[in-house]
Amino acid sequence: MLALGCAMIFNPLQSSAQNAPPMPPNGAPDPGAATVDAGKSAGGKWIETAAIEEKMTGKRRIRFELEADNFLPGAEARPKLILFCVDGKLKLGDFRPNVRLAPPNRMSFVGRPQLKVMVRVDNTHYNKNWNWVNGDFLAMDDDTVRKLIRSSIFKVQIDTRQGPQIAEFSTGGLDLNIVKQDCNLKPLGHNY
Repeated sequence: MLALGCAMIFNPLQSSAQNAPPMPPNGAPDPGAATVDAGKSAGGKWIETAAIEEKMTGKRRIRFELEADNFLPGAEARPKLILFCVDGKLKLGDFRPNVRLAPPNRMSFVGRPQLKVMVRVDNTHYNKNWNWVNGDFLAMDDDTVRKLIRSSIFKVQIDTRQGPQIAEFSTGGLDLNIVKQDCNLKPLGHNY
């Protein structure tokens, strides 16, 4: 009887079935889903992930991601910069602090909530108003994205519920040819 109980506890087939992701009700995979490749280096500390063409729309989605060098107090994960490109064009540049943001402190001219941030790109700093999205992340403006892709140092000071915090990124080394090909994105201030 003891052997039977041990066999049930250590049964690898039962264990893997319990940890498997749930299947759709009919057991078939989503026919419209895109196939996603594993991330690969895009230069420096950047990772590029591509969603191979979606079956219905034919769109190809690319994601460039960079983790911060530091954790913010109260965060379970490092902040991230994420660039989303669809069909060869930049769709969105996200700053994800992985901590709860302070409430928005202004509205854009089209009525979107925004949070004022201080940004440092190499040896220059300035203030920006980024769109505040549900308190989870900030949508960066295109000019900041175009500056950060050619920088070596990128820092963002944001207001959180714990007060001002600074996320630090080592942005250098990104392969600008890959970014131009996948996002049609050129850095500011360069004849590229």
